[in-house]
Amino acid sequence: MEISGVISAIVIGIVIGVLGRLVIPGRQRIGVLWTIAIGIIAALIGTGIASGLDVADTDGVDWIEWLIQIALAAIGVAAVSKVKLRR
Repeated sequence: MEISGVISAIVIGIVIGVLGRLVIPGRQRIGVLWTIAIGIIAALIGTGIASGLDVADTDGVDWIEWLIQIALAAIGVAAVSKVKLRR
């Protein structure tokens, strides 16, 4: 993976993480770095799932891939927030 791929993964991870936080109602008690990490992981796993479902490469915007990634980010944010709340 080239440096441009790493930078784009971080940027996409930030966007996916923030959108995942917006989907969940209420306040999440996790930091920005956790949000970015969850977003990057959700983007990578979501892309894999979308590729497996054969919806990753379409003409125009890949809405289904984005929805999968955002849903995974929301699940990740909720899980990490719940774990941090127990502490």
